Amino acid sequence: MVTSTISHVVIVGGGSAGWLTAAVLAARYRPLEHGGLRITLIESPDVAPIGVGEGTWPTMRDTLREAGVSETAFFRSCDAAFKQGSRFNRWVSGAEDDYYFHPFVLPQGYGETDLGRHWQKRHAQVPFADLVSYQPHLCVAGRAPKQVSTPEFAGVANYGYHLDAGKFGLFLKAHCLEKLGVHYVPDHVTGIRSHENGDIAALHTKEHGELEADLFVDCTGMQSMLLGKHYGVPLLSQKHVLFNDSALAVQVPYAGENDPIASQTTSTAQSAGWIWDIGLPTRRGVGHVYSSAHVSDEEAERELRAYLKSTGVTGEIPAPRKLGFQPGYREKFWHRNCVAIGLSAGFIEPLEASALAMVELSAAMLADEMPVTRDQLDACAQRFNETFTYRWERVIDFLKLHYVLSRREDSDYWRDNRRPETIPERLANLLTLWRHRPPSRYDINRIQEVFPAASYQYVMYGMGFRHEPGPALRHEDAALADSYLREAASLTRRMLPALPDNRALIDHIRRHGLQQR
Repeated sequence: MVTSTISHVVIVGGGSAGWLTAAVLAARYRPLEHGGLRITLIESPDVAPIGVGEGTWPTMRDTLREAGVSETAFFRSCDAAFKQGSRFNRWVSGAEDDYYFHPFVLPQGYGETDLGRHWQKRHAQVPFADLVSYQPHLCVAGRAPKQVSTPEFAGVANYGYHLDAGKFGLFLKAHCLEKLGVHYVPDHVTGIRSHENGDIAALHTKEHGELEADLFVDCTGMQSMLLGKHYGVPLLSQKHVLFNDSALAVQVPYAGENDPIASQTTSTAQSAGWIWDIGLPTRRGVGHVYSSAHVSDEEAERELRAYLKSTGVTGEIPAPRKLGFQPGYREKFWHRNCVAIGLSAGFIEPLEASALAMVELSAAMLADEMPVTRDQLDACAQRFNETFTYRWERVIDFLKLHYVLSRREDSDYWRDNRRPETIPERLANLLTLWRHRPPSRYDINRIQEVFPAASYQYVMYGMGFRHEPGPALRHEDAALADSYLREAASLTRRMLPALPDNRALIDHIRRHGLQQR
């Protein structure tokens, strides 16, 4: 007999995805209160999480705040630092001075006039983001996005986080168990019992017998134990669009304990991939993500080691950890009474740090759409699947944009990425439209887009995209555009001396904490 009321949710798998999902659900549905939704998380004590996702989006601030987390405790426990966007080196031509920023702050005057065309006509010698936003200048100067007196989760400039993914999972686990009433079962899942209608009825465990529930959340990583293995929902490979399938990751110390902490993720293009560089208070996390069809593991490691030496790493470099992945996403993400969140739902590549953001979005929609009875499950599943198919496709479009616009000719990898048959049809159509106008809210038109039109503008213009001549438009107001550029320059002049050094503020938070709201 299928239980009619949804009263117990079991999350299978811990790590960042499992515990973040548990925190979002438990903060909303209060398991400790009478009549609250019961939430159980079961994870194998022997399976270490992959730890993908050392970068977040600004959305993580609201996610943590709504879960009742202290930002001070988060900084102290997770080796956290501020992230104000991304810097891309050598993506356009491969030259040493080839760079651009994708900051988290919107362009000054965004949506009020055509800044892109005005920049192209009058200021193209200055990188677009540097002209329309103060945030790249904060990053270059090593400034933090808030002041000592700024309360928790508030910012002078928009920001997300860099963090230690392993410590983040443990931090969320402690918060869920101590503050939110999540029930924890450290055990192995050895089998699955199903109802006659195909729903999952219970999990067989090694030490705790059967674990029954009404809704199961698959956070088991790339193995996708429930949705992939039990239900056979296939992974739709995207390797024909985005080629990267391997990564070499390493943690390295700073040369000096007071070395600057970068407040942006730095992405430096290589012969067949790119290297991420993330600054935490105690170390740097660096990795080379690449296409195994275009470069060998040995050559990829040589490029990684050369990068590390060129950025100040001295002494012996530890052996990097090899990670392999199949870029893709599930054909559907919610089937019967099983929802996949995290790597079990899909993974494309680390570019633009979408992994943790997709966990946030998934957990939030599950919380918003939580069915009350079994007969609502199928309708909820249909809406969830449509939403996340759209979101995964938009992630792929946006990531592919970075490769399509590159002009690098030094390897087959970069040339192959521009082949028309590798470009998604929707992106190809948008690029055709954008030859004569900037990306707008009509192109990226959902309320909760993964990447807004402003992000497309930062990447397109950062990579040298130029509009073709067309008829003059009424909203092309040069005087208005220049006034917004002056505003951006004025904000830059005011913020640089007013904001503290990034490391200095992080050290202050770790020692003294932030003000509560």
